Amino acid sequence: MRRSLSLLAAALFVGAFAVPAHAVDGDQGFTIADPRITESSGLAASRLHPGIYWTHNDQDTGPYLYAVDGATGKTVARVALSGIGTPRDVEAISIGPDNRLFVGDIGDNDGVTWPYVWIYELPEPTELKDQTVEATQYVVKYEDGPRDAESMVVHPKTGQVYLIDKQEDGGHLYEGPAELSASGPNVFRPTAAVDLWATDAAFSPDGERLAVRGYFGGLWYDWNGGKIKRRDRISVPLGQGESATYTIDGEKLLLGSEGVGSRVKAEDAPGGGGGSPSAAGSSGTSAAGDDDAGGDTLKIGGAAVLVALLALFGLRRLFRKG
Repeated sequence: MRRSLSLLAAALFVGAFAVPAHAVDGDQGFTIADPRITESSGLAASRLHPGIYWTHNDQDTGPYLYAVDGATGKTVARVALSGIGTPRDVEAISIGPDNRLFVGDIGDNDGVTWPYVWIYELPEPTELKDQTVEATQYVVKYEDGPRDAESMVVHPKTGQVYLIDKQEDGGHLYEGPAELSASGPNVFRPTAAVDLWATDAAFSPDGERLAVRGYFGGLWYDWNGGKIKRRDRISVPLGQGESATYTIDGEKLLLGSEGVGSRVKAEDAPGGGGGSPSAAGSSGTSAAGDDDAGGDTLKIGGAAVLVALLALFGLRRLFRKG
């Protein structure tokens, strides 16, 4: 009997700490709660801080990035960029190797006349708190003239940056230099047609698939070393759909939209999971304060342990009576 009770206690203890992955990963979607985020135009899942999603406004009062907790939808940090000029039309965000954040100031929907746009690069903060981080500013030009774009992706293995221009009848994938240079213009050249009015895109964590979304639909492609092959359609929420990212395990594709209190919808990743081998072993700093998802998890686990112990105590009394 004591052996049976010991096994039961162990099972209850393990179960008490078995928290569903979506409690920290945001893989069931979430609602952005910060009233300062009125035009969420890009989304990137942090590998350094699992469960955190970086976003930004289309046009803001400053060069800000917001770290949003996927479990609660609350902002846990606002990061201001220094060392750059005044942003014009920030449309995309992506994370490259070594936890480098890339921000695409690439929109040009007012006549498509700007001879150049910008990309900013900065290290992802190791601590989630309001702070200022110095960024590197890159000048970007298109080989075939000015373009309006809202989609920027960074390959998770090579770190190479790609853009997709936004055209109602379909655009093109543009390939940047192998390494961006801060000393002169970076020329992006068209490499493949994209059959969509694209508003954002995302690489799967393993870099093998490219998902592209628009206002009314989406497509996913085999990356195929950059020679993309169209595979199938993606269902997207209708409306001012502006953002896309994979969860770090590659199992879900998250699709967001503009507006105060906007919803980020989760759906199964097209073509199956494309997780990075290192994603499951990633370690990071939890969000601090009242928005700490890890702290909430521990509270839930602690309460469950208490319930388990009470249940075990009751069972012991029951068996004694028998």
